[in-house]
Amino acid sequence: MGKLKNIKAYNSSKPTVVTIGTFDGVHIGHQKIVKRLINTGNLQGLKSVVLTFFPHPRMVLQKDSNIKLINTITERRTILEGLGLDQLLVKEFTKEFSRLSAEDFVKQILVETLNAKKVIIGYDHRFGRNRNADIVDLRKYGTIYGFDVEEIPAQDIDDVSVSSTKIRTALIEGDIEKANSYLGYQFMLTGTVVPGKALGRQIDYPTANIQIEETYKIIPKHGVYVVSALIENTIVYGMMNIGTNPTVDGTQQSIEVHFFNFEKDIYNQTLQINILHRIRDEQKFNSLELLKAQLLKDKETSISYINSLSK
Repeated sequence: MGKLKNIKAYNSSKPTVVTIGTFDGVHIGHQKIVKRLINTGNLQGLKSVVLTFFPHPRMVLQKDSNIKLINTITERRTILEGLGLDQLLVKEFTKEFSRLSAEDFVKQILVETLNAKKVIIGYDHRFGRNRNADIVDLRKYGTIYGFDVEEIPAQDIDDVSVSSTKIRTALIEGDIEKANSYLGYQFMLTGTVVPGKALGRQIDYPTANIQIEETYKIIPKHGVYVVSALIENTIVYGMMNIGTNPTVDGTQQSIEVHFFNFEKDIYNQTLQINILHRIRDEQKFNSLELLKAQLLKDKETSISYINSLSK
């Protein structure tokens, strides 16, 4: 897939098949739609394009919205690339853009910019100023501007909306297995390794402190998790704590990963941490020795889980 692009930089003249949406999570419901898009592109000689929006419309139109997203834009691109999509395009969502009429959206974005020959869209998709246009209007514009419209069945659309809600709820509750089952892949946190307080090193459990720049990214419930990461083309397993380090009276949330059998310097590297399994809630211990004893148990539990994956 081509690099993640702002739609302003898109200038390909190749005709496209397009679907439109936020596609947060790119979960199993989304994947069904995207695979249909890709197959259509392959059969009809069209470039497959997902047009998405950022920031999320609710972030712009509902100032009190505290919505957290399952993926960052970069993570979304990585997942779509793995499915075989030709191009992910991002349109900046602004109040001004939200006031664009339905016909102007079709003419300026779908026709003049994307050269769309087919649009795959849900029966309940609404667009244009005040979201006053629907699939009937889109078919009318398709006749005028020369593109076909394929409707995504109601059942598939319902799967998409229900799964997104269930994934966010599962992550907040710490049910990573349920979240992963809806995603169809392992939920990920992507961030940069930054210096921490070196507490883990003092008790023989050095950690990589992961700093996530995107404040809109949803973070799972505080606790200890089994994780993996691809570092220098090698899968490395470990255990991760999300929390405030209450044993040492911490107050700020941190994300710390202790990798097993790994001693390389990875400061300033960007890592994708895949979350496999939740072990326990974060706890406050009366001493560092008690914390260290629990970390040993967590490590044994993690390794046992990791070993079970290969059976």
